[in-house]
Amino acid sequence: MVSGSAFPRLGTAVRIRIMPGRAIRVTSRIAFLLCGLTSLFTGVPYVMLRGAELPVQSEWIIFVAALGIVGVFSVTFAVLPRSWIAKVCKKDRDDARLFSAPFKLLGGFAAISYLVALVAYLAPHSWNLDPQLMFALCPMYFIKMTFDPSLVAVFFLLAPMNAAVYGGFGLTLGYAWLGFGKRIQS
Repeated sequence: MVSGSAFPRLGTAVRIRIMPGRAIRVTSRIAFLLCGLTSLFTGVPYVMLRGAELPVQSEWIIFVAALGIVGVFSVTFAVLPRSWIAKVCKKDRDDARLFSAPFKLLGGFAAISYLVALVAYLAPHSWNLDPQLMFALCPMYFIKMTFDPSLVAVFFLLAPMNAAVYGGFGLTLGYAWLGFGKRIQS
């Protein structure tokens, strides 16, 4: 005990490590899961319509397959153990890039696709946007073609869903880059 103090004095300093890696991993996994489920959910109307009742003739099966692959991939990486992900990417289990690099790509793709969805909605009809191109850039574009959603619905439902789908695509590219990209020797 230190004289005049009610607390004992310890001989060593106790330090608590800050764990930013854990926060990134948890946030990444939640985002991966939400993006994957949104991609799978977005593919449902294409499957239900089977391309027959879409406002324009399109190769609807391509969109369903792409949405399904991105969705399954995102959900898989959301629930796989970290050691398995590290093994697939040939990285160390504690490598910060294991979650941060795909998460950054997810964020970048999501932001850009959110803006694309807004442009697709706000574009005047005189622009005559190609529906095939818009289906590829904005999976929820068929809703705009089928019925005219309100601006609030676009801002808070359709554009975020589009962002989640392309966020999942960014995640897929991020892990492909980690797994198959050039290996840097340290």
